[in-house]
Amino acid sequence: MIKRNAFKYLEKWAESEDRKPLILRGARQVGKTTMVMEFSKKFDVLLSLNLDKPEDKLLFEQFSNIVELTDAIYRHCKQQKKSSKTLLFIDEIQSSPKAVAMLRYFYEEMKQLHVICAGSLLESLIDKHISFPVGRVEYLAIRPCSFLEFLNGIGEDFDLDLVNNLNVSSVHNRVMTLFTNFAIVGGMPAAINKYAVKRDVLSVDTIYETLLNAYIDDVEKYARNESIAQIIRYILKNGWSFAAERITFERFGNSNYKSREVSEAFRTIEKAMLLELVYPVTSVQIPMLTSMSHRPKLIWFDTGLVNYIAGVRESLFSVTDVMDAWRGRIAEHIVAQELLSLKWQVSSHRQFWERNKTQSSAEVDFVIQYKNSAIPIEVKSGHNSKLKSLHLYMEEAPHNIAVRVWSQPLSVDVVKTPKGKEFKLINVPLYYVCVLEKLLEKYC
Repeated sequence: MIKRNAFKYLEKWAESEDRKPLILRGARQVGKTTMVMEFSKKFDVLLSLNLDKPEDKLLFEQFSNIVELTDAIYRHCKQQKKSSKTLLFIDEIQSSPKAVAMLRYFYEEMKQLHVICAGSLLESLIDKHISFPVGRVEYLAIRPCSFLEFLNGIGEDFDLDLVNNLNVSSVHNRVMTLFTNFAIVGGMPAAINKYAVKRDVLSVDTIYETLLNAYIDDVEKYARNESIAQIIRYILKNGWSFAAERITFERFGNSNYKSREVSEAFRTIEKAMLLELVYPVTSVQIPMLTSMSHRPKLIWFDTGLVNYIAGVRESLFSVTDVMDAWRGRIAEHIVAQELLSLKWQVSSHRQFWERNKTQSSAEVDFVIQYKNSAIPIEVKSGHNSKLKSLHLYMEEAPHNIAVRVWSQPLSVDVVKTPKGKEFKLINVPLYYVCVLEKLLEKYC
């Protein structure tokens, strides 16, 4: 059982006095139901419903009074109603709009109950076919596993503690090897569990194939018509090869599809949390305002799936440094995945920086907000003088902190831009991206 970072959020949620029913949101098979079942062990009573089952769904059809409904759920689950700490888990809640509507009454009249809900296809249905009670529920994003969760899942808890405590140093090569394996396998719990048993990255192929087919089979439920469904299928089969690249919607992937339809198809898949269209910022200060008129960068939700479906996994086998695989795109993509895994908010998104000046264009891979600063992050190896875009960013920035992610050990340099501005460059090994905030607290 992989110990998920979201457990910490669930524990705080469970102890909150103003606790609301919690909606878990995320792509298929990221571990939502498994995590709730593990979390339920902290409760005296578990009431578990799956609204894909007609007999479970019928409860919400028969009872509109919250007290009567709650009593019926206890009886249905063969549990005695008592003052014990109780968790009500409603899975596949999208199958019953009446169940969704009842959440407000669980919040207003049944606060002693801890209520967690989840569902497949939930993202594509929210606001379109179902509407959760505004202000009466809260959300938690569940995403593919981070590197720390990967280490736990494969039983490498000693090295997990070293990473968590920023104490890798003397075993850098060993932990980099583990991170390379993580970059190959990815963060899907089923793939990690299979790899933990076999210790063979090729053994997870059946997991990837099953996941891809499930996502493609869901197309009909995502799309509003057959035309959009066809484009979604095309993207799910061919779009993985454009991971970590900036894309255009018009004739995407050498297709004949028009910009408006491709844009709608991408945003439908994005709502399902299978990918993110990452847009640039053009400022070096907060607030970090996204420029939606610029071309986005395509980031899929899991790098392991990218490797398998795009057919680039062999490039990781043939290099000694993960930074060299697929022209650096695998490293950039896994860093993007790690940055998002740090956030529990559904609204969290990634950004990069673009400088649009005549004869002086530049890009920095990512920008994150840390306290009152927009910190640039460049995923690149080599000498500091080669970080030209980062230098241009720092010459305009009102602060003096920048991050370079690479495969070498942790170090900190004082660097001068061509115009003479000094700034502190924190060189972060790939395995420390999952604890980046700790590094920034230490060195800023």
